[in-house]
Amino acid sequence: MNNILVPIDLSPSSEGVFDLACLFAKQLDCKLWLIHVAAPDPDFVGYGVGPQYVREQRADELRKEHVDLQAMAKRAEARGIVAEALLVQGPTAETLVLESERLKADMVMMGSHGHGALYSAVMGSTSNHVLRDSRVPVLIVPSTGRD
Repeated sequence: MNNILVPIDLSPSSEGVFDLACLFAKQLDCKLWLIHVAAPDPDFVGYGVGPQYVREQRADELRKEHVDLQAMAKRAEARGIVAEALLVQGPTAETLVLESERLKADMVMMGSHGHGALYSAVMGSTSNHVLRDSRVPVLIVPSTGRD
């Protein structure tokens, strides 16, 4: 095993997934790809690319997410793990599957928020979509209720 892709949503439950991924990476001597999939830019009817203040706000959010993700990669490196952080935009599940293929991931390790059956039936589950569409093993780490 050379590469583990770890989707990070920057919620409190990400820490549990991150810690477990670091444990795996250390034991298997492989690289961690920490990835955060940011929501695609919203469409603004009649505004083209959107009002300037909305674009600036979105840019600020993306910068903060990037900084947080880079800090997480540095924490992995401090543990002696080779890690790289990626911030990408797109539909979450589809983007994760495509990135796992592009990066030649040997495994995807991701969290599950455990919203319940009704939420999953109505909204769907990112982890279920990735599990269904991935060509590599997917390890789902249950939420510890920290959200």
